[in-house]
Amino acid sequence: MPKAVYIHIPFCEQICHYCDFNKFYIQYQPVDEYLTALYKEMQASFKRYSHNRIRTIFIGGGTPTALTAEQLDHLMNWIHELLDMRHIEEFTVEANPDNLTADKLSVLKNAHVNRLSIGVQTFQEDLLKKIGRTHTNEVVFKALKRAKKYGFDNLSIDLIYGLPGQSIEDFKKTLETALSLDLQHYSSYSLILEPKTVFYNLWRKGKLTLPPQEEEAAMYEMLMEKMEQKGFHQYEISNFACKGYESKHNLTYWNNEEYFGFGAGAHSYVNGVRRANIGPLKKYITSIERSGYAYLEEHEVTLAEKMEEQLFLGLRKTEGVSFNMFEQKFAKPLYSVFGEQIEAQKKKGLLFEKDGYIFLTHKGKLLGNEVFQAFLSVLNN
Repeated sequence: MPKAVYIHIPFCEQICHYCDFNKFYIQYQPVDEYLTALYKEMQASFKRYSHNRIRTIFIGGGTPTALTAEQLDHLMNWIHELLDMRHIEEFTVEANPDNLTADKLSVLKNAHVNRLSIGVQTFQEDLLKKIGRTHTNEVVFKALKRAKKYGFDNLSIDLIYGLPGQSIEDFKKTLETALSLDLQHYSSYSLILEPKTVFYNLWRKGKLTLPPQEEEAAMYEMLMEKMEQKGFHQYEISNFACKGYESKHNLTYWNNEEYFGFGAGAHSYVNGVRRANIGPLKKYITSIERSGYAYLEEHEVTLAEKMEEQLFLGLRKTEGVSFNMFEQKFAKPLYSVFGEQIEAQKKKGLLFEKDGYIFLTHKGKLLGNEVFQAFLSVLNN
């Protein structure tokens, strides 16, 4: 049974040029109707499936803090009505620094939100404008100070490297600023050009210049080095934390465990079935009003797919994949299923085996997608 709940708020006050998540510019959207539909969807799912093991909640987007304080308060009240909050260990809300106001922080604190994930992306203000962000560094600093004042002591920020026009020196300055902020967690990802984004369309037209691959790799190596120097543990390819501040919710995904997903375009994994919700707002709302659900796709995950997912998700964690856990979960020794692929990646210097685990080497982290690909569709061939 699921241990995690993801809730999608698809509204934004600006649309970032790199983002391919299901999102809509908030002006003139049926926000209140959407929140009511979200409540009805959660209600229907919790009647259908046991939810007494829920330990983490993550509200993402879009931009959850694009909601008004009153709308946020309604959402929080519904969550408290539907879930036993006594068992919630981690309650995360994503936020933009320029709408993390005092009244919204008060609502979140009163609702027992205990973790904030704030979208910063870079501390180079010229790059912020290029990627469609509207905040400034000063806004970030004030938002973090305000959050700490309201008692939030589990704060994470997101950073992106490999941005158009970004140099290694630019990213170094961003890291130095980020690491001076007395935070508990950092997520840092390379820019990926996703279809239907502004950046992808510019790239297709030859109007977007990205750093060469070797510079992007150098940025990632610098990221790992700087984080280690400051005492942050790299517990996943793109995530770094002080001890005890690893994201419990995101570990649900990387441990290949089940979770509820609610909202337009949200994904869920319940009772061995992966589902994707309808994305367009009006279609989502109509479907919820009609049936309580808004499934666009449903896929019952096969045993072969579960084992593959255990590998390519688990290898994202720096601790890697446990031989014992794999055998307990699937009643098959790991080597009997993927021995050939593991040995091939070890010979390339991309995987290492120690103390009952396999995990990515330093070189393997740089070529992670190549390693993950080695375990996909193996059992169907």
